[in-house]
Amino acid sequence: MISVENIARQARLAARSMRRVSPEQRADALQKMAAKLVECRAEVLKANVADIEAAGELTPAFRKRLQVNDKVFDYMVNRLQVAAALPDPVGRVLEEHVMPSKLKVQKVAVPIGVLAMIYEARPNVTSDAASVAVKSGNAVILKGGAESLRTNMVLAEAMRDAAVAAGLPADCIQLIPSTDRAAVTELLQQDRYIDLIIPRGGKSLIQAITGNTRIPVLKHYDGICHQYVAADADLNKAVSLVVNSKCQNVAVCNALETLLIDSKAPQELYWAIAEALKANQVELRGCAETCAIIPDCLPATEEDWATEYLAPVLSIRTVHGIGEAMEHIAEYGSGHTDGIITESPLLATEFTTNVDSASVLVNASTRLSGGGDYGMGAVVGISTDRLHARGPVGPAELCTYKYIATGDGQLRD
Repeated sequence: MISVENIARQARLAARSMRRVSPEQRADALQKMAAKLVECRAEVLKANVADIEAAGELTPAFRKRLQVNDKVFDYMVNRLQVAAALPDPVGRVLEEHVMPSKLKVQKVAVPIGVLAMIYEARPNVTSDAASVAVKSGNAVILKGGAESLRTNMVLAEAMRDAAVAAGLPADCIQLIPSTDRAAVTELLQQDRYIDLIIPRGGKSLIQAITGNTRIPVLKHYDGICHQYVAADADLNKAVSLVVNSKCQNVAVCNALETLLIDSKAPQELYWAIAEALKANQVELRGCAETCAIIPDCLPATEEDWATEYLAPVLSIRTVHGIGEAMEHIAEYGSGHTDGIITESPLLATEFTTNVDSASVLVNASTRLSGGGDYGMGAVVGISTDRLHARGPVGPAELCTYKYIATGDGQLRD
């Protein structure tokens, strides 16, 4: 019988050992992990086929999340290599000053300790989580979904062996090899050993975890993302940005869900955007003003403004100025990603200053708000929390800090 408590205890011991691991060793471990995955490529793909067959009937979207094809596998290897090449986040001096007493005070980045990653379907999260944990000097406990257990076991064993070969403690990467939901329940009770839980999956999963543990949880509930098209927006730029934000991949958290168009924008802009979206089989739902301009636009309801569709559906609202656009985002947004399309630096600054989201974009697709496109390499998700990490969560975000004060016999008066 698997003892989750024992796994958590071993992770705590490994986290202590990780403090003695050098940046060079961590980088070497990540390179060895990438090489080891390449060696066992056939085994990973075979295990993934077995997972898919055992899962039975799957929706196309779920099958896509579960499947490890050549493209996904190459991505996993690449993320490990990119993480190895990133600047090491541990030991960075975040702030420092010298007091009048000559006491030198430094604020230094250190690993959080023990992370627990609970996720559904996507086997690439296994390698992403391991890479980010190793790079940031943390130990990680992986609990993937039952549907991907075979794939995850092959991946975890390979990366664990590679980490050991680089001189890291064996238990810095552990996978709970169980399909029993009781294992998650037990994991959530390990507040003595685990410092942070990172769930990655649907809203119901995150709510269930948050409501059943005393361990801090890094949360991401919804991705209700907006683009505000200002009256001065370039038509061609607006069309390409809206289409890419919505259509590049409709089933992800940084896909566009609500489009806000300024009432002073020309009707030609409405028509061009609508035509391009319809060409991509996107269903449009709009407010009364929008429906009066765009033919075949379905009436939107109050529920539409608060919905993360994750589907080829887009709600469109006509707003009267940037103030109304920002009010809409404040009311209905999830704090994930919101953007403005404008040629005015003043409007752009007003928007980025006042919109309180983890990522605020100017003249860029919402699909860019992620670790890879921000130059962070692999990430373990995107946080809509305010503390302690916000937005894409990479190695630097999985560090906390401590104060180091150096003196020469100073005493308190």
